[in-house]
Amino acid sequence: MSVKRLFVVVDMQHDFVDGALGTPEARAIVPAVAALLKAERAAGSAVAFTMDTHGEDYLSTQEGRRLPVPHCIRGTRGWEVIPELDTQDARIFEKGAFGSLQLARYAQDFGEVLLCGVCTDICVVSNALLIKAFAPEARVMAAEHVCAGVTPAAHDAAIATMRSCQVEIV
Repeated sequence: MSVKRLFVVVDMQHDFVDGALGTPEARAIVPAVAALLKAERAAGSAVAFTMDTHGEDYLSTQEGRRLPVPHCIRGTRGWEVIPELDTQDARIFEKGAFGSLQLARYAQDFGEVLLCGVCTDICVVSNALLIKAFAPEARVMAAEHVCAGVTPAAHDAAIATMRSCQVEIV
C-alpha cells in the first residue's frame, strides 16, 4: 500500500518574494521550490498552496497594528502566487492568519505531508504544527533548503522548533 503524500507550498506570493516583505533569501529559493514542485507532481503527490490573504482594512487588524506593512491584499499583484509556480491543479487555501485550519483538516487524509515556502519562522512553522496537531500519525516534514525565513537566524530558530515538535527536517 502506498502512502498518500501532500506537498504544501506556503505563501510563495509576490509580497513575500519580491514585494513589500520580500527578502533575498525568499528570492533565492524560487528555483528550488519550482524544481521540487515539479518532482512532487511527477511522483503523484497531491499539491496545495497557502495564500496569505488580507483585505483593504489590514492596517486596522491586530496583525496590521503589529506589522504595519500592507501586504497580500486580495486582488493585488502582491497577493498573487509568483508565476514560476503553477497552481493549476493545486488545492488553494487562503488564510487571514499565519496557519490554516482548513489545510490542517485536509492534511488528515494523507500519510505524509511535505512543506516548503515562506516565512519559515511564521507561516511554515505555524502550518507544520497545526498539521502535526490535526494529523499526529502523519509523517510531517519541512524541506529546509526550500524554506526562507524573515532572517536567516529566524529561519534557523523555526527549523529547531519544528524539529523539537517532531516535524522531520529534510
